[in-house]
Amino acid sequence: MRGMPRPRIEHPGRILARLFSVLFQSYGPQLILVVCCIIASVFASIQGTLFTKTLIDSYITPLMEESAAGVTPDYGPLLAAMLRVACFYGLGVVAAYVQSMTMMYVSQGTLSRLRKMLFEHMEKLPVKYFDTHAHGDIMSIYTNDIDTLRQMISQSIPQLLNSAITIVSVLVSMIVLNIPLTIVTILMVAVMLTASTAATKASGKNFVAQQKNIGAVNGYIEEMITGQKVVKVFCHEQESIRGFDELNEALYESAFKAQTFSGFLGPINAQLGNVSYVLCALTGGALALASDLTAGGVAAFFLALVQLFGVLSVGSLASFLTFNKNFSMPINQISMQFNSIIMALAGADRVFALMDEKPEEDEGYVTLVNAEIRDGELTEADHRTGRWAWKHYHKADGTTTYVPQEGDITFLGVDFGYTDDKMVLHDIRLHATPGQKIALVGSTGAGKTTITNLINRFYDIQDGKIRYDNININKIRKADLRQSFGMVLQDTHLFTGTVMENIRYGKLDATDEEVVAAARLANADGFIRRLPQGYDTMLHGDGANLSQGQRQLLAIARAAIADPPALILDEATSSIDTRTEKIVQDGMDKLMKGRTTFVIAHRLSTIRNSDCILVMEQGRIIESGTHEELLALGKKYYQLYTGNKAKE
Repeated sequence: MRGMPRPRIEHPGRILARLFSVLFQSYGPQLILVVCCIIASVFASIQGTLFTKTLIDSYITPLMEESAAGVTPDYGPLLAAMLRVACFYGLGVVAAYVQSMTMMYVSQGTLSRLRKMLFEHMEKLPVKYFDTHAHGDIMSIYTNDIDTLRQMISQSIPQLLNSAITIVSVLVSMIVLNIPLTIVTILMVAVMLTASTAATKASGKNFVAQQKNIGAVNGYIEEMITGQKVVKVFCHEQESIRGFDELNEALYESAFKAQTFSGFLGPINAQLGNVSYVLCALTGGALALASDLTAGGVAAFFLALVQLFGVLSVGSLASFLTFNKNFSMPINQISMQFNSIIMALAGADRVFALMDEKPEEDEGYVTLVNAEIRDGELTEADHRTGRWAWKHYHKADGTTTYVPQEGDITFLGVDFGYTDDKMVLHDIRLHATPGQKIALVGSTGAGKTTITNLINRFYDIQDGKIRYDNININKIRKADLRQSFGMVLQDTHLFTGTVMENIRYGKLDATDEEVVAAARLANADGFIRRLPQGYDTMLHGDGANLSQGQRQLLAIARAAIADPPALILDEATSSIDTRTEKIVQDGMDKLMKGRTTFVIAHRLSTIRNSDCILVMEQGRIIESGTHEELLALGKKYYQLYTGNKAKE
């Protein structure tokens, strides 16, 4: 981990511009209001500071002179002036409150919109993206990276605007008050900026590394939590801890260095600000006293400055010293915010990287529709009929034809690899006629599940053709292609919700009666009714309160209620005991009746009645036939089924 190159942000200006584009598209008027509030707040603060000069020179000093001369002072003008200043400060308080509330609304609204955009885009990404990216790392984008944007939008950006407006306003005020002291202040600010730039540069690259390391740690933790049973079974705890320690150490190093360099900024700039204040106080004091000096040397120099720039009064000096603090403080604040901005840009880079991932392409135009026979012709229906058809719109002549959905699936010389340089399927040729049950068997990694992934177009083939009812599946819209298949996978996923809601996931408009019928078909009705609230029992944590077999039964019921034209069963009964399997198999046979079905099974007893069994080895179909034909052949299938050596 120590030898890894430092991550860096590509095109930070472009990322920042894109973020501001998102902000202004939704909250342009609110951001203009925030700028106006900041200007009003800074204006009130400037007026309050300038009043210090007026207070001392125009009120306190004359009142003290009147009192010393025995004249009764008139405090009325002073009271009126203080009331005016109080109004300015009140305006500043109101402006600051409005700014704070508006930015809270803008920041939360922006983050909500970004999360929505992220999730909507994520739903459009191909399966390949999720197969090649750690789920915990993706989750880190939604949590840690989005949170860094919240801090930047709600705090850093308003602070930068406030600081920039304050710097300009204070600089103009200082120039008006006294030029020599302004020059001293600017020279010290240059020193502060030099120190800030060095520290920010050192910490910035570590903040970027920190965000990436957080994603890596989250991804590892998610993986270990998901596979905790495997870790326990194989006594892999120490190795898991060792792997976590490496990632955690990398996160510690990047975070420590980022915070260390960032932590230098505050103390360094604070002390340089104090030095600037002292230098201005000494120089200003000398200028205020220079008009009374008559000696040569240094005194003559200050006297010449007084003659050139005018007398510096005590009130002007007091106001200038306040401005000096006000000028140094925003410089310090800006330098401190740079690190937050760099960290936020690192988060935004990851957010936009996910949003820039190429969505799943779909050039299909053939759709799946409910169909019925009307006047002797197949046509589209506006209700569920139990009959399906492929709706094919012909751009050339503007006509529409309907092809019955029968489940005729053909692979013609298909080659496929997850990467172009390594093929995992070679010259796959198969033909599933309507209503056939096709079983795929073979050792692990032979390519059985890959074939079902290609039928659904989770991945696209490199060579060959796949035809569905004599239609190239590339012409079929992916959503409709996948709608034509019901899938029951070995790894069942249940969502947080009731049992009924999880079954209804296969058909969102299904009635309660249809849900119960599907559960009975899958033999799940019995155990569901024994649950505490029956069909209304809440499921949490991917159905952690159910056994693996019960979860599998719910997945079968979900496929049953969808009533799809075709089925893919990937080890659908792998987690069901032998007795239950016989009962469920009857329900599965009813579900498969009249539907083209692809079955992947390691338990060969479940596919004996298949119309065709394809035996796969190293990405090739090496045998095909019925159960009896393959046993008589005495080769690979015979070996798998009987456990004996293949016949000579």
